[in-house]
Amino acid sequence: IMEELIQLLEELQPGVDFANSTSLIDDGELSSFDVVSIVGELEAEYDIRFRPVDIIPQNFNSVKALYELICRLKEA
Repeated sequence: IMEELIQLLEELQPGVDFANSTSLIDDGELSSFDVVSIVGELEAEYDIRFRPVDIIPQNFNSVKALYELICRLKEA
């Protein structure tokens, strides 16, 4: 799933180093608009629902954090 997630994110935001970056939000690589786009795409792709409390910078700073969030949302 991690590789699929990276591929999906790279299609949405070409040129961002999702595989290696651990501060995507903190370094400004992703804007709030980017996050909204990613949330919509991930909800459709993985049949999950983000809550407002889930949409915080630490959940979007790295693919690992995003992957862990998706896993938690799928279990809920």
